[in-house]
Amino acid sequence: MNVSSFRSPSTIHFGQGAAAKIGGEAKRRGAGSVLLVTDGVLRSTGVIDPVLESLKEAGLETVVFDGVDDEPTLEHVEQGLNLLRQNGCELLVGCGGGSPIDAAKAIAVKAGNEGGIADFMGIDKIPRPGLPVLAVPTTAGTGSEATMVTIITDTETDVKMMIMSPHLMPDASVVDPLLTLKCPRHITASTGLDALTHAIEAYVSVKAQPMSDVLALSAVELLNGYLPRAWANPDDLEARSKTHLGALQAGMAFSNSSVALVHGMSRPIGANFHVPHGVSNAALLGVVTEFSLIGAPKRYARIAQAMDLPTHGLSELQAARRCADRAHELIQQLRIPSLTELGVTREKLDPVVQKMTEDALASGSPGNNPRKATREEIVELYYQAL
Repeated sequence: MNVSSFRSPSTIHFGQGAAAKIGGEAKRRGAGSVLLVTDGVLRSTGVIDPVLESLKEAGLETVVFDGVDDEPTLEHVEQGLNLLRQNGCELLVGCGGGSPIDAAKAIAVKAGNEGGIADFMGIDKIPRPGLPVLAVPTTAGTGSEATMVTIITDTETDVKMMIMSPHLMPDASVVDPLLTLKCPRHITASTGLDALTHAIEAYVSVKAQPMSDVLALSAVELLNGYLPRAWANPDDLEARSKTHLGALQAGMAFSNSSVALVHGMSRPIGANFHVPHGVSNAALLGVVTEFSLIGAPKRYARIAQAMDLPTHGLSELQAARRCADRAHELIQQLRIPSLTELGVTREKLDPVVQKMTEDALASGSPGNNPRKATREEIVELYYQAL
């Protein structure tokens, strides 16, 4: 049996009201001054107030950087780093969706290492640990609170840099479903499908392992069952909690087994057309799943069973196809707009599709797919996704 390694935050607080734990976690790590990385909307709507209150009760000076208003960029990292250094902050709290948490991770490792963020692109390129990071997600999607991954965009080259290192794993995560109650319906849908993609790809990845398998299948079951409820009734706290738990488990799973072709192809869509990550994943999930089924029919069939789909009497490949059908059904049910509806036309895709394909392959994620895709097949899948 091959040796597998599993990494996760040293502490995870999960449950309604868990945000009150953040101050104690920061103080326990000896911090006197904290940089809270978030976005302006969360600050103005009061979503982050429980986090700020907990830090205040712990007697910690808190500096708020709320400039991460979209997917994190090199500019966001430099702005946050300057604010951190100006105020002598000793710990970071990333509070928000994946963007603020990813930005906090990048700022933290940049504070402890020489060189630019681009030098860290890839796997295990960060030499030393950075400052401690505590993660508080306000969406149920990216799983960044439990991963050793950050995605930072270079706006000059339109490349989303995937950086993976144990030094990016948050020291602790605080997952409070109450913080998701103000999450808009369309974000609930797109981030939830991002989480479902994490879970599916973690399970079918060629790097899947026993621990990630357990978490991935549990995440599939939770997200398939409760995400539509959380979307249909945003005040359904049980559905919010189960969806948040599924997203957390999916993050832990893919961080230890890796994502695959969907994510490899998704990042260039976001970089070139500024489509939200969850939406670009959703646009690809159905067509890439159909393409990949033959590479791991037994695994896709097991996912279909976790989705509570009828598979009795079917062959493995027939059962596996139920998984692809369910992906298409969820995308329609949650009203995820197509790429064409978002303005990504064939005419706009033509000039950049070859570069997008190269960027997808360069990320390494397609290499984890159960069915390997050629350059020509990836190009065709991009057009199918329209």
